[in-house]
Amino acid sequence: MKILLFGKNGQVGWELQRSLSPLGELIALDSSSETLCGDFTDLKGLAETVRSVAPDIIVNAAAHTAVDRAESEPDLARIINATAPSILAEEAKKLNAWLVHYSTDYVFDGSGEKPWIESDPTGPLNVYGKTKLEGEDLIVQSGCHHLIFRTSWVYGARGGNFAKTMLRLAHERDVLKVIDDQTGAPTGADLLADVAAHAIRMARHNSDISGLYHLVARGEVTWHGYASFVIDHARRMGIALKAGTIEPVPTSAFPTPARRPHNSRMNTQKLQATFDLHLPDWQTGIERMLNEVLEKQL
Repeated sequence: MKILLFGKNGQVGWELQRSLSPLGELIALDSSSETLCGDFTDLKGLAETVRSVAPDIIVNAAAHTAVDRAESEPDLARIINATAPSILAEEAKKLNAWLVHYSTDYVFDGSGEKPWIESDPTGPLNVYGKTKLEGEDLIVQSGCHHLIFRTSWVYGARGGNFAKTMLRLAHERDVLKVIDDQTGAPTGADLLADVAAHAIRMARHNSDISGLYHLVARGEVTWHGYASFVIDHARRMGIALKAGTIEPVPTSAFPTPARRPHNSRMNTQKLQATFDLHLPDWQTGIERMLNEVLEKQL
């Protein structure tokens, strides 16, 4: 089996290089790749790359994920999040290949408190969400075999993330102010990569599982609760922190160019039933990531 991966150096792409390698020959690209094109603004180059590699599986971990910046560069966000994935989907259709693609809870309007299911009406609040939804729609319209995984609150041990930011600020400040009216589930890039590899194995033998799935860790928490968990865990490990108070504040306390959804809860029953999976609690992945990061400070 030949697998073509785009976005190899992002948080999810980095983990996918590990999880996909045992499945077959892996060709991993990013925007700076030279021999083959991994630049999502070069649509002709993308199509030519897929044709020359002729993969059995295309995995797209590339995206324009700078949510606030997307508000000021909507055309670029649309090319990367919608037009480029549609090119991959069209080429996958011609090759009878599978396309694995990651999307986001930002396709919803964030209303209510119930976890979103795959068939719920969409209503993105910002450019990022709109372009990701368009990408989903174009992939489905192409008719290719596809696995689209909507996720949220993604983090990885490699690179920056919310937990690391909270730890840095807790070293510098007496009081942290953290949003307490947005709810979701922190989801590890390693979990996203491992589920994709598992799903690809099944998909190769069952085309009926082609479709859209919600994929997040189990449970829910606010950003304030998430920050509190991180700080408490660091202290239990013996890390000395300056911050004595974590103050809950509303989203309005931190105005941003892009509106954020209040409800990022996602129902994963379809995914778990289809792929016979048990998703771990969000705390499990965060603890593992923190142990890796904090042991270097001890």
